[in-house]
Amino acid sequence: MIDKYLALQDTKKYIRYIPCITRQRNGGMLMSQTQMMKGILDGCLLAIIRGKEVYGYEMAERLSEYGFGEVSEGTIYPLLMRMQREGLVTSVKKASTAGPKRKYYSLTDKGHQELEAFLQRWKRLEKSVNEAIRQETNEGSEGSA
Repeated sequence: MIDKYLALQDTKKYIRYIPCITRQRNGGMLMSQTQMMKGILDGCLLAIIRGKEVYGYEMAERLSEYGFGEVSEGTIYPLLMRMQREGLVTSVKKASTAGPKRKYYSLTDKGHQELEAFLQRWKRLEKSVNEAIRQETNEGSEGSA
C-alpha cells in the first residue's frame, strides 16, 4: 500500500512525487527501498562516472547489470542535474552514431572528493550492518534456544 510520497525536484519548476511504501513497527516508520536507494544511487553514479565519460542511458544499463533492477533515466537525470549544480560532475554533448547528441558526464575534483567520502561512509555502514546481522542471526539465535 502506498501511503507516502517522496518529493524529488526535477528542475527548479517541477517537483516529481515518487511513491514510497512505509510500514509501522512499534510506533516507528521503517525505511522503504526507495528511501534507502536515494543516497546510495548518488555514490554509485559517482563511481560509474569515475572511470570515464559516461552518458545517462549507459549508467542505467550499468546499474541494471549490478542488480539494481530497472533504474530509469528519469531517475538518473535529476540526480545528475543536482550533482552538476553542486559542482560534482561536468557534462559535454557529443555526437552519437545512433541518433541525437548525447550528454556525457565526468567527475570534477570535488566529485572525486565526494566519491571518496561516500566510500568511507559506505564502508562504515556496511561493517555495522554486517556485524548487526551476524550478531543477531548467528550468535543471538544460539544463545536463545
